[in-house]
Amino acid sequence: MKTLIDWIDNRTGIRHAVNEALYENIPGGSRWRYVWGSTLVFAFMVQLITGIFLWASYSPNAKGAWESVYFIQYEMQGGWMVRGIHHFMAQMMIVLLAVHFLQVVIDGAYRAPREFNFWTGLILMQIVLGLSLTGYLLPWDQKGFWATRVATNLAGLLPWIGDDVQKIVVGGTDYGHATLTRFFALHAGVLPAALIGVLFLHMVLFRRHGVTAIGADKRPAAYFWPDQVLKDAVACLAVMAVVMFFVLRGFFFAGEDHSGLPIEAHLGAELGAPADPSTPFSAARPEWYFLFLFQFLKYFPGEAEIYGAIVIPIVIMTSLFLMPLVGNWKIGHGFNIALIVALLGGAGFLTFVAIQEDRANESYHLATEEAERNAIRAIQLVQAPTGIPETGAVSLMRNDPKTQGPVLFAANCNSCHAYNPVAELLPFDSLRGEGLVPPAPVSGPNLYGFGTSKWVKAFLTPNPVRMEAEIVRKDEERAGKLGPQQSNDPKEIEVVPINSFHFFGGTSHLEGEMAGYVTETMSDTDEWSDEDLAAIVAALAAQSGIESEAELGPGKIARGNELLVSEDHCAMCHNYDAESDYGDAVDLNGFGSRQWLMDFISNPSATRFYGDNNDRMPAFNEDPHNEVSNRISRRDLEIIVDWLRTDWYEPHPAVTGTQNEEPSPEVDAEVPTS
Repeated sequence: MKTLIDWIDNRTGIRHAVNEALYENIPGGSRWRYVWGSTLVFAFMVQLITGIFLWASYSPNAKGAWESVYFIQYEMQGGWMVRGIHHFMAQMMIVLLAVHFLQVVIDGAYRAPREFNFWTGLILMQIVLGLSLTGYLLPWDQKGFWATRVATNLAGLLPWIGDDVQKIVVGGTDYGHATLTRFFALHAGVLPAALIGVLFLHMVLFRRHGVTAIGADKRPAAYFWPDQVLKDAVACLAVMAVVMFFVLRGFFFAGEDHSGLPIEAHLGAELGAPADPSTPFSAARPEWYFLFLFQFLKYFPGEAEIYGAIVIPIVIMTSLFLMPLVGNWKIGHGFNIALIVALLGGAGFLTFVAIQEDRANESYHLATEEAERNAIRAIQLVQAPTGIPETGAVSLMRNDPKTQGPVLFAANCNSCHAYNPVAELLPFDSLRGEGLVPPAPVSGPNLYGFGTSKWVKAFLTPNPVRMEAEIVRKDEERAGKLGPQQSNDPKEIEVVPINSFHFFGGTSHLEGEMAGYVTETMSDTDEWSDEDLAAIVAALAAQSGIESEAELGPGKIARGNELLVSEDHCAMCHNYDAESDYGDAVDLNGFGSRQWLMDFISNPSATRFYGDNNDRMPAFNEDPHNEVSNRISRRDLEIIVDWLRTDWYEPHPAVTGTQNEEPSPEVDAEVPTS
């Protein structure tokens, strides 16, 4: 071994280099306060190594970035750990920078002859912040995408050249593939190269002037090796321990997971839903280390924003660069210490205020909760048997009835229809959740659980006891509560069953023949026995296909079908079998099925549905050959229908209630196998 080392030393001079590095004289001996620079170098090396591993698996394009990060997090062996270390070490570098900067200023390590050493340190700080900013976008998820939009919009505030600078940064007028590739080039190429170069210069200057010793006259000098090396090593291990705590914290705080996600979802760094420029994220915030600036800008609204975003930061940065010159005087050094303490304290205070404001902001909480649900949902869809389609993971979210259904329903249907559970009538379903805020007043049926046996049973059960209570309440509150076509005579409402308010809303059907039939005939046990009522419920629910025949009872379904075709019962008004002429009431063939709902919503005034009796429901997709003329597209209608039927993929049968586990064939068509 000695021969080999001698051979290498003869050709490289490695012994001299090592001796120079380890046997540097430290006036006053080793100190814990000297460790911060070494921890920063250690953190950068960790970032460099983990970054190379991530780079090997990352795909910097708008259709593959999120997918490649998903691969790293969930598929690559140990990928979650590499990504987590890289993510949290980046944040740790910000903390170490602040501590190191504070230590340098307090110790006066910026004063002559160390001015250039200090200035290169400030440049390193800017580069590290630039790395943090550019790295935030690379996962290409909703949070990073919208937060980066907020950050890059600041470039547009620059006078005269703002728009051009912003276009250069973004890669055009809109955010997309060019933005991602620019940020990746900066994050993985330009900025690391600049950091290495400036760091090398910084260390050369540091070795030239040595440590700024504090209390050197009270303690003997010592070499860098071994005491200071030991202290630096312990500090680096402590930094790594803190980072690993955040990486592994999911092991301790994940709790019981009902989402069906693997353990990787709780380890390392988070991954939000894929970035979707068409779906704004109202809770977009920068990472915590830029949160103070985000809060600071709130105090400069409108045209004054340029002062908060450009002018004041430039003044502060100029003040920092002037510190070595100002600090040559004792009073100047005191000023510098007061300035840096004020800046760090102010940043901490603004961060605290920003966090407190968000905690009190209900809309922020709702947006973040939705973002968390969408993040979980994205992983569930990707891990479905169909996998990621060629159109990217974002198309899974765009075509997912579970997440897009309530959005489309709220935009197109919720102004008339309620979709929420009703105590003792439409029971809460964990799959459907709490539903949506009902409109006021409701003018259409409550569609929570439409087509299920529970919905049909509630529809056909008059429940006279509750009806009476409801009549009293409605008599007291009916002013302004009823639809325009209803009479104001309190006596007329006495024929209306309680259930009809939920199923006919404020339409003319509220006092129509069906409502009267339920109240007067179906409540008569001589006309409708309990067994027949249960049978008709099972038969109608079976038409929707939401529940299986085994769950509903084949015997009940058979008996219910007899009642449906009986002219003494349903066939008096409704058409059921294919050979019958259409009755005056809604066609019950395929009631609640996907096709029935598609046809009904497309044109409720069709002969087989309401015909001339349609109260007010518009046709949403009447012309299949001219999508532009329709209220909503065919695909949006399909998503709404699938959402009403809870016809979406769920990985957890235990939490899906009575609904289907596999996606419908139509959904399959939108989620090609990867």
